[in-house]
Amino acid sequence: MSQTITLSIDKMHCGSCVGRVDRALAGVPGVEAVSVNLATETAVVKGQGGGLVASLISAAETAGFPARVARSADYDKQDKRDQEAVTIRFRTLIAAVLTAPVFVLEMGSHVFPASHHFIHQSIGLGTSWWIQAVLTTLVLAGPGRSFYSAGFPALARGTPDMNSLVAVGTMAAYLYSMTVLLFPAVLPEQSRAVYFEAAAVIVVLILLGRWLEARAKGKTGAAINALMRLQPRTAQVLRDGRPQAVAVEALVPGDVVLLRPGERVPVDGTVLEGQSHLDESMVTGEPMPVEKAVGDPVTGGTVNGTGSLQITATHVGRDTVLAGIVRMVQEAQGAKLPIQALVDRITLWFVPAVLALAVITVVVWLLFGPAPALSYALVAGVSVLIIACPCAMGLATPTSIMVATGRAAELGVLFRKGDALQSLAEADVVAFDKTGTLTEGKPVLRDILPAEGVARADVLRLTAAVEARAEHPVAKALVAAAHQEGLALPEAQTVTAKSGLGIVGEVEGRQILIGSDRFLTAQGVDVSSFDERMRKAARRGETVFFAAVDRRAAAMLTVADQLKPHAADLIGDLRARQIETALITGDKSNTAEAIAAATGIKTVVADVLPGGKVEAITALQSGGRRVAFVGDGINDGPALAAADVGIAIGTGTDVAIQSADVVLMSGDLRGVGTAHDVSTRTMRNIRQNLFWAFGYNTALIPVAAGVLFVPFGMLLSPMLAAGAMALSSVFVLSNALRLRKLSAASSG
Repeated sequence: MSQTITLSIDKMHCGSCVGRVDRALAGVPGVEAVSVNLATETAVVKGQGGGLVASLISAAETAGFPARVARSADYDKQDKRDQEAVTIRFRTLIAAVLTAPVFVLEMGSHVFPASHHFIHQSIGLGTSWWIQAVLTTLVLAGPGRSFYSAGFPALARGTPDMNSLVAVGTMAAYLYSMTVLLFPAVLPEQSRAVYFEAAAVIVVLILLGRWLEARAKGKTGAAINALMRLQPRTAQVLRDGRPQAVAVEALVPGDVVLLRPGERVPVDGTVLEGQSHLDESMVTGEPMPVEKAVGDPVTGGTVNGTGSLQITATHVGRDTVLAGIVRMVQEAQGAKLPIQALVDRITLWFVPAVLALAVITVVVWLLFGPAPALSYALVAGVSVLIIACPCAMGLATPTSIMVATGRAAELGVLFRKGDALQSLAEADVVAFDKTGTLTEGKPVLRDILPAEGVARADVLRLTAAVEARAEHPVAKALVAAAHQEGLALPEAQTVTAKSGLGIVGEVEGRQILIGSDRFLTAQGVDVSSFDERMRKAARRGETVFFAAVDRRAAAMLTVADQLKPHAADLIGDLRARQIETALITGDKSNTAEAIAAATGIKTVVADVLPGGKVEAITALQSGGRRVAFVGDGINDGPALAAADVGIAIGTGTDVAIQSADVVLMSGDLRGVGTAHDVSTRTMRNIRQNLFWAFGYNTALIPVAAGVLFVPFGMLLSPMLAAGAMALSSVFVLSNALRLRKLSAASSG
């Protein structure tokens, strides 16, 4: 039986590292699928067989990447990133302090020409070189040691990575300089120059880039960390009739939790006593507080208002809605989009290709370069190695996914499957279910048309009194309308329901008949005077029934499922985005057509069973069109699964919907627009990152190799190459962090 294992992987620094880990894990017997994520430093592996976990960990470590089974949602990853940023900052500062004198001694004359003369007259060139050698040795052996401890073993295994490029480049500059210092006779006189400052400054700049990268990486997970911190650490629980402070981990279903004003709800549960308003914005994305009274459900992580509540716990720990949200976001953040497959293929071979290019560059300069050819060859070769580090490539996609899915969760949109981020942006058609999706899912009284000489309020009062004894949705709509109008309902007697036809009762000594035209006609009541109005109501998609008092027609009543707020605005918004819309429902054609007309939907498929919805989606997919289906996530399972992207609309208790790719935590239809915004802007962000990462390497590797030397006499300094390489990663991360500013769509 297949199992899914999530591993935490250490020492991944670039896209080529991802490729190495992917290849190592995929080679383990029994592995069916692997997804490695640089931004989250994890690998999700699907496979089967005994001892699979141990084999995976062993394979990763053999490839040079320590691994362990990832723990569930906790704070360790963030703490680790924070500590990593602090450590790299310290190493960067030490390296910078040691490098500053080296840089001044060697490069100061470019700023202050007199300094070169001063050094010659004071300490002498030889002493200057020895000082640079000692300080550079300290930089490489201290703050820069990690590049060599990781880079050279990877090179020896035949799997070079970013560390290998830095290690080879800086060590080449360092050893060349030491040769000039210790054995000058082995080199031509015109080639006797030292490059200690290049080796030291490269280490400083790359460490600086990694520090900025570590800080930015910490921010990419800010949204999910905010969600995780919504869970209180302790709760006040009634034990033996007295309140006790109990750790949340120790709570069990059935516990009675006391919630004071302003506190966060620690569990999912039901209100046992009290009344208050809860702020559910961090779970559902809805800004307005929701009233809660006895019997109402509450969700862990929400904030209590001014009232006090007693709550019976129904779900605790990993079973709560909040824990489910965190798991979904983590899974989506670890996903690999289809666009990432191309990146992985390129980066896997990128570092070996760069090493080959560096060798070719050195050979070409030695054969065809002007004197001192050896110095030019060294500078060009080191520049190629340093500038081509593929960090930006590896970070381009996963960082955008992390930020976008986290921000979407804050807005009440959960991408259960990361690849839905790409699929939704490519959708040509968005199809909707009707009941519970475009409409509220419960009928409301639309109109009462009384017969001549009959008072409207009297009809509503009498019919609602009878329907108060019934349970069906139309009965509830009548009773709700009567209460809304402030009518006092008399007691109904001898109420009898006629299944599928109507209901009979006695109120204040009068017989009340309520039901369809066929039912009343069969009872000898003439309703023909309402025929024309009945046909008009039916065309509007309304359900029509009649009321009679003492066998005389009293009124025609109509009910209809009310459109959700913003439904028409959303359809207009999608149309403005050049997206076609469709309505697929099991309801009658006239009702479906009425809803479509009210919202602006052009394509309607009605009177279909769940299987028919799948066929309708398949028809919409003809011609290679991509279809997103929006349903309530319960009876629309087959359609949600059949669509290219399934979007389930639900409440906070619907997050376990397994057939949807995207879950909207609230019933607000604007969440569809928000999801599409997140998808399109994320894909735009990823393309910007990839364009920068690939464009940067494509453009600057030839420059580093010296292509501009012949026409312009320009040769890129290894120090500038290191700065540009660090800048590229910081740019990609900073661009991804812009997605934290995503806001909810405001249709209309």
